[in-house]
Amino acid sequence: MTDAKTRIDETVKSNDVVLYMKGTKEMPQCGFSSRVAGVLNYMGVDFTDVNVLADEEIRQGIKEYSDWPTIPQLYVKGEFVGGCDIISEMTLSGEIDTLFDENGVGYSKEMADKIRAANA
Repeated sequence: MTDAKTRIDETVKSNDVVLYMKGTKEMPQCGFSSRVAGVLNYMGVDFTDVNVLADEEIRQGIKEYSDWPTIPQLYVKGEFVGGCDIISEMTLSGEIDTLFDENGVGYSKEMADKIRAANA
């Protein structure tokens, strides 16, 4: 059996977009995870969700892997992007669109614009 760091590394490098979260994209189990999953789902981003509540090794390991103390954590093309506050700010500023465009990640620009309009 591989250790948590190896499993995390394999997951973030073999999927374009990964969200380490509490719960699943269909049933988030904390408000912060719900917010990030909701943004990604609304924008039509195809992402892999990893429920840290289902595996204590992963729950602790992801914090060490990224050197980031909180969950959720979003990875795009193997790179750590941030947690809830950072993703929220990037969504409202349009930076998330640029990140997805630069990395060839499919999403709905129309839905991203609707999020910004609703929060203006």
